[in-house]
Formats: sequence, C-alpha cells, structure tokens
Amino acid sequence: MHDFVYHRPPTLDEACRLGAEEGAAFLAGGQTLLRDLKHRRRAPVSLVKISGVLSREIDFRDGEIMIGAGVTHAEVAISEVVRERLPALAGLAGHIGDPAVRHRATLGGAVAANEAAGDYPPACLALGATVHTTERDLAAAEFFSGPGRTVLEPGEIITAVTFPVPVKAAYVKFLNPAARYPMAGVFAALAADGRPRLAVTAARADGAFRWREAEAALAAAFVADVLRDVRLPPEGLAEDLFADAAYRGHLVGVLARRAVALSNAPGPGVAVFSHGSPLQSG
Repeated sequence: MHDFVYHRPPTLDEACRLGAEEGAAFLAGGQTLLRDLKHRRRAPVSLVKISGVLSREIDFRDGEIMIGAGVTHAEVAISEVVRERLPALAGLAGHIGDPAVRHRATLGGAVAANEAAGDYPPACLALGATVHTTERDLAAAEFFSGPGRTVLEPGEIITAVTFPVPVKAAYVKFLNPAARYPMAGVFAALAADGRPRLAVTAARADGAFRWREAEAALAAAFVADVLRDVRLPPEGLAEDLFADAAYRGHLVGVLARRAVALSNAPGPGVAVFSHGSPLQSG
C-alpha cells in the first residue's frame, strides 16, 4: 500500500471540498476501497474519511423509505422500519458478505462502488430508488453507468437513498461460497403503480440491469409460471471459472422464478443458495 494523505473533515461541506481535489478518494466503511488499495488497483493521493459526516437515519414517509448513506448493512438488516415495510431489502442487507463486512460497510459506499456483483444495485433498479447526493437527486437508472462507475462528479457525495415501498418484492441469489459474492442474483418487485420490475446482478460484466423481457411477461400476471418460457440469451453474459454464459443465463431464469414466487409468499422475502443447496428449476 502506498503513502497518502488522510483527512477527517468535521463537516460534509469540507468533505466535498477535499474530495474535489485531484487524486482524492472518499472513505466510508472501506470494504471496497481498502481491498482495492491492498491489490494496488487504486492509488489515491489522499483519503477523505466521511463516515462521521454521513446520515445514519432511516425514515419512512409517504410510502418511501429514506436510508442515510452512513447506515451500515447490519443496521439496515435490523431496522424495524425496513423489516416491516420492505423485508426483502432488510434480508438483502443481512446476507451481504459476513458479519464483519456488514458492520463496517455502508449503504452509500455500496451504491457508490457499484460492483458488478453487488447486491444493492439490483434492489435500487427494481425498486425505482432515488439516489440523493450533495448536488442532486438521481433515479437509480441514471445513476449507475457501468461496473464500478457512476455519474458522481469529483467532490460529490451520496447522502441518502430513497426506496419506494412496493406491493411485494423478493431477492434471491446464488453464492460463490468462497468469495461470498453472488454468481447471479435477481430482485423482483411489483411497484405500487402495478408495474413489475426485475433486476439482475452478477450476470453481466457491465453490472446490474433490468431484464425487460421478463418484466413484459410479468405485466400479464406477477406469478412465476409466466417466466417459464422466457430465456436470457447468453450473448453478453459473464463467463468465469465458476460458470459459462449458458449456465449463468439458465441460473438467472431459475432465480427469477424463485424471486417472483417468494415475493408472493409470506416470509422475509430473501433466499440465498449455493453449491449443494437444493436449487431446482421449478
């Protein structure tokens, strides 16, 4: 790890000013940035610690849950507001990484990192979330711009994310048991206006995306059976040591049906599978 200047600003405005300087990087929970520093993927001139100036509040108002950028995954997972109003999101947060990660990593950091196999990006897309920053409010579909990339400008910080509460929702993922990242994951939601949304993570190298063909089928009826003949083409899907494109496409189809079925059933609205799990095509 190389040398850098470390800043711990007392205010959000000061953090923005320091973060706008050339070569600066923001540090919240550090679960992505510190890994990248260790592997020499990034070499910032300065680190601006922002966890102390970010909101850690969770509020429900007018059918939406606003979560401060400084809230950790563990705090989202145990929040009574989230568990009652949007249990799929609470379950998602409670199954990210391991306990050590969940107690350090923040919602804002995870959304800003936009990892190709991240859990929050598909939730943001499927729920029609709004990302609030120090400069503007952005729809999730406009915020993410590719793996590890967003439209954030230098010195711009995420302050909160607002999630409209859906009629129903569920998140299902299939884990790589060693890395704890999903090999594929699907977040399915039926919005309050009756529109279905289905977002996929870890299936493409360019990050999370909405599966429009599946959404079109679900518009007729939000039930798993309507997806049986919907296929995700292998073109453009990620291939690695764990899965080729054809397998990943099949896996996404299975997970999509599971997510829709789970959203229609009572319970926490999340399911995690891995090698050895009884994952079936039903």
